Amino acid sequence: VQLQASGGGLVLPGGSLRLSCRASGSIVSPNTMGWYRQAPGEQRELVATITKGGSTNSADSVKGRFTISRDNAKNTVNLQMNIVKPEDTAVYYCFANIPMYGNTWGQGTHVTVSS
Repeated sequence: VQLQASGGGLVLPGGSLRLSCRASGSIVSPNTMGWYRQAPGEQRELVATITKGGSTNSADSVKGRFTISRDNAKNTVNLQMNIVKPEDTAVYYCFANIPMYGNTWGQGTHVTVSS
């Protein structure tokens, strides 16, 4: 079982970025999927989650700017990041709660918001 994240990089303040993460291996569709992030010197924090049924939850700091979505057929979760701010700079980790395996984490993808 593996989670592969992609889409990180350098973006200007006010810009947009899209992160994707795919769960692969001999698995059934994950229950909750989502994203956490960890800024330098900070603890890992929740960004957003989405259930198999499509119910979402997100941190107050990203509400109205970030949108989480998923494709159950492809076991993929996406994070559309709009109006990014320098404080969004962090390593973003995707996770999936996979039946029989529990919480599984991706390798992290770097997002830097800077002019």
